Amino acid sequence: MNSKAILAIAAFAAVASVGARADEADASQYGVQFQGSRTRAEVMAEAATVARTRSVEPAGSRVAAQVKSTVDSKAVRAEAAQALRLGQISSGEGNS
Repeated sequence: MNSKAILAIAAFAAVASVGARADEADASQYGVQFQGSRTRAEVMAEAATVARTRSVEPAGSRVAAQVKSTVDSKAVRAEAAQALRLGQISSGEGNS
């Protein structure tokens, strides 16, 4: 092995040994003390209210009602054909 490879291995070993250190197993340093202002009964009553009023329907799952048009479909087709003949709209797959 050449000296660059040995130096790289030594540097990696030094970095790895710095990163590995012992700590408490129970993670008690992350414990948070919390003091609530509401009673357990208040929280339980709110949870029961939410459960009764909650909808099981996913958000955005309703379909909008169909819009009733007053225009005849034959009139729409005639207008589209006339616009096509006059070059007001493109036809086919071209992007003109």
